[in-house]
Amino acid sequence: MLLLAGLPAWAASPLELVTLQYPPYQYQDGAQVRGFVADIVREAFRRIGEPVHIVIYPWGRALAMAEDGRADAIFTLYRTPEREALLDYSRQVLAQQTVSLFVRKGQAIRFDGKLDSLSAYRFGVVRSVNYGSAFEQALKQGHIHVAEIAASGEQNMDMLLANRFDILVSNRLGAWDILKRRHAELQVSELRPAVEDIPSYIAFSRKPSLSGLRDRFDAALAEMRQDGSYARMMNEADP
Repeated sequence: MLLLAGLPAWAASPLELVTLQYPPYQYQDGAQVRGFVADIVREAFRRIGEPVHIVIYPWGRALAMAEDGRADAIFTLYRTPEREALLDYSRQVLAQQTVSLFVRKGQAIRFDGKLDSLSAYRFGVVRSVNYGSAFEQALKQGHIHVAEIAASGEQNMDMLLANRFDILVSNRLGAWDILKRRHAELQVSELRPAVEDIPSYIAFSRKPSLSGLRDRFDAALAEMRQDGSYARMMNEADP
């Protein structure tokens, strides 16, 4: 186990961690934030003796809070140059995420792995969510067209089911979790292959008071991988 140093003065109160409603990774359940990634984060901080308070916000607000220092850290997020300029990313990957495309059952839409082959279709996305370099590049180059921007994954899925657009882009586990809760698994198909497998991270505010916290967190997460606890938590999320 990691040897715990004396707690610094700023650790007297819990660290404020922000995230988004993103089941099964992390989600609000009554007064608690649950989910396998929330559990991994709590365990890593427990191992370094840091109490944490996890709060769920709309993603755009959570990002702003971490970037301007109102929050101490944010998870789970992809690595982008724009975000790296403002946030201190963990070196350890927090969770691998698969980005997939979903369509209503019976739609004659085929995907060969090239997003520009889908230029005739309308896409739905969630505001402020980054879907990885492959999707973002295709969007920037005008190869795909976003017709609807939702406030949440649930709203995005509801709009797909209501025929507001043709193709939903989403984290794979997140989309299937929504479909199961909607009892709508038989109404939607996942296109293959997946768009991209992307590592996601926890990132810390660049406040001077948090100096060294990222490295301590990384050490705890590496230890969890070595002792098997990380794999056990991840396996609980398989659909």
